[in-house]
Amino acid sequence: MQSTSTVFMMRPTRFTFNPETAQSNHFQGFVAGADDAAIQDRAFAEFDGMVARLREHGVRVLVFEDTPEPHTPDAVFPNNWGSFHPDGRVVLYPMCAPNRRPERRPDVLAALARQFAVREILDFSGREQTGEFLEGTGSIVFDHVHRVAYAGLSARTSAGLLQEVCAELGYQAVAFRAYDAQGQEIYHTNVMLCVGAGFAVVCLESIRHEAERAAVAASLTAAGHELVTISLEQVSRFAGNMLTLRPAAGPALLVMSQSAYDALTPAQRHRLSHYATLLPCAIPTIETIGGGSARCMLAEVFLPSQGAAADGPTA
Repeated sequence: MQSTSTVFMMRPTRFTFNPETAQSNHFQGFVAGADDAAIQDRAFAEFDGMVARLREHGVRVLVFEDTPEPHTPDAVFPNNWGSFHPDGRVVLYPMCAPNRRPERRPDVLAALARQFAVREILDFSGREQTGEFLEGTGSIVFDHVHRVAYAGLSARTSAGLLQEVCAELGYQAVAFRAYDAQGQEIYHTNVMLCVGAGFAVVCLESIRHEAERAAVAASLTAAGHELVTISLEQVSRFAGNMLTLRPAAGPALLVMSQSAYDALTPAQRHRLSHYATLLPCAIPTIETIGGGSARCMLAEVFLPSQGAAADGPTA
């Protein structure tokens, strides 16, 4: 399946601007003089509001609580440290910023294993020691139906490790480099690309190399996806950071931030509405300070239900 009905989200406990990620994430915004307590209260309210909105539309949302220590200011973006596949495999990914690495929590994995059949854990986190990084479904945008993995290479997305993970999972890698309007490398692929069932939202102008741009467009169209192209200005408002979900009952959803929704033109919204119900969520504090948006807050769970596989998890 291209989309799942189940996600898990991490409720932030000490949400702040993260200086360790700012060098490569140019979407982050430091708010001078901002009160930490007020920021945390707004982050809580935005997070809880998004959870409620998803549940109202039939999405199964598993909520975990961030811990005060160690301080993980970006814990609200759990899609970067793991991916959870329908064959029962879990992939753990190496993270670029040292203060993001504790986001990989054994207790969260154990809780998931009590509800879902986890048969194998593929742990690539040790590659942090050799300076190789691949930050989950931030670095990789999976087309699960066609077994293609799109990845914008960057300081957080290593080409060799991408090929290794794709070989292990049975996906074909399509790698490229993408840049923002200021000519800076876009840190995560899911900022400029979303692949759904039958469509793809993509910022082709961010891919400067003509051959790479043509290869991405050709791969997406060969899979039968209608291309909904967005501009670099729309990317800066997180219009590429979307995720399709398919509740057990009701229509498919295309989850995005309110900022992303507002950035889309009426024509783009109309085209996307043929494939899913557009579901904007207001998360301005998390977006501005964290430099990530709605898709980044959602860790998809494709794992089979507990009892579907006899074998327990293996490291």
